[in-house]
Amino acid sequence: MTKSILTNKIFLYLTEFFAGMSVMAVELGASRLLAPYFSSSQIVWTIIIGTIMIAMALGNIYGGRMADKDPNPDKLYKRIVIAAIWIGLIPVVGKYIVVAIAALLVFAINSNLLVVASFLSCIVLFVFPLFLLGTVTPSLAKYTTDSLSDNGKIIGMLGGFNTIGSIIGTFIPTFVTIPTLGTSITFLIFAGILLIIAIIYFINRRRVKPIVVGVVVFVLCSIFGSTTSFAFWDNDLTYEGESVYNYLQVKEDSKSVNLSTNVLIGVQSVYRKDEALSGMYYDYAMAAPYMAGIKELEASGQDMNLLILGMGSGTYATQLSRYFDNINITGVEIDEKITDLAHEYFELPEDTNVTTYDGRAYLDADDNKYDVIMVDAYQDITIPFQMSSTEFFESVRSHLNPGGVMVVNMNMYFDDDLETEPTINTYLTDTIDDVFGNVVSIDIPNSMNRVLFVSESSDYMNRFAGNMAQEKNRSLYNLMERVSKNVKPYEGSGHILTDDKAPVELLGMQQIDRIINKEITYYKNIYNQFGIKGLIDELL
Repeated sequence: MTKSILTNKIFLYLTEFFAGMSVMAVELGASRLLAPYFSSSQIVWTIIIGTIMIAMALGNIYGGRMADKDPNPDKLYKRIVIAAIWIGLIPVVGKYIVVAIAALLVFAINSNLLVVASFLSCIVLFVFPLFLLGTVTPSLAKYTTDSLSDNGKIIGMLGGFNTIGSIIGTFIPTFVTIPTLGTSITFLIFAGILLIIAIIYFINRRRVKPIVVGVVVFVLCSIFGSTTSFAFWDNDLTYEGESVYNYLQVKEDSKSVNLSTNVLIGVQSVYRKDEALSGMYYDYAMAAPYMAGIKELEASGQDMNLLILGMGSGTYATQLSRYFDNINITGVEIDEKITDLAHEYFELPEDTNVTTYDGRAYLDADDNKYDVIMVDAYQDITIPFQMSSTEFFESVRSHLNPGGVMVVNMNMYFDDDLETEPTINTYLTDTIDDVFGNVVSIDIPNSMNRVLFVSESSDYMNRFAGNMAQEKNRSLYNLMERVSKNVKPYEGSGHILTDDKAPVELLGMQQIDRIINKEITYYKNIYNQFGIKGLIDELL
């Protein structure tokens, strides 16, 4: 009976197919497991792909040697059971391991925290099961090859089934299981698939123990690992979920609603329930319509056209609508789920024009011109390089009316003026200055936001003063007066980003290292003086 299933090449090809599918599914699941903590930048993806390929290569070598030395298929399918169990355990313990590694490294290293933490997390969580799956191909090649006369055909069939499985394993998690069921369930689904393949084999072998062990552990993993919560320490979240692009978290209290796309670092949007000026960056960014002449347009009965690239939860659009009657707002947001959350939790009006699209691609397809264009697509390390280059800002410039203004929110500003080396914000601002030539900036109090106001027109600040003077809302006038007194002209230093060369991930990583090191200096000093007990006492 054992011989029958091994001589049935369809079953062996299916083993190869589902092994390839599971490898890709785990790789994509790894990116989503790590993204809420370390971002989904090219750096993190590189680490994931690199460590997984190392694991697979080692598995190929080991599997080939073991197939020659001890060609017992029981051992291969036991390895598949172990891989399935390990993958099933990732939803149960993975997030705790990731947070523990990050917490320990914060006190152990001073630079490259994201790189080291994500690399160690990959090694601990993913290398071993994918090493085991790497043994599948050489082992199956041993069992399926009958003679040298057809070994090329057999190896080609195995490779084909593996590749087709990998393709399907790429699309299903991305477009089906992760956005609809979540990362945890995705791991469990593909762990279950591997386990089913092994169960079929061991039923044929009449071996009960591997089946019982695998099923019992998998059931326990399904019970305890099906939670979708990444912020496991936070019990009062209003919403937590995933989209095709992001981890999403909404937190609400009596005064405000916050949106975050990262568990550990930063808040992307804040909505004030009292509908008052909040002092956040989007309040200061309302200076842009004055710079573009909104009061002049109002006096002549005309509307201002404004485009927001990176609409997010719509806080800027909502604030503009509260204070200006003659403004038409078009929003572009790549993540449709964020737009849904904006309507549900952030009171974005249903009739607000929001297009689900990439910001730069939208500009390339749009023939309209605008008085103000807001660029608000930068967040932590995941700054889109295609929206940070000279070519992008030239496209923005071409979509502005004469005298139009671009306003940019940069949310990783942190003592940049004190740095001897150019930061990500230096590169972005230099690039903008190179394209437009007229840049002023203001640092938002009590935040890490810096807002830039940019125009080809050299007199936009004079227009700002004239239009601001016509504002009758005293609170808004006072805020604009603060903007007028605190904006600083910017002088470029020649650090230019282009489509060909835009190392935004590396620059962003360096910036996050600076921010983290500054934030934890206090706790590091306590740890150095009083040890772990003193640190625990301080935290409690």
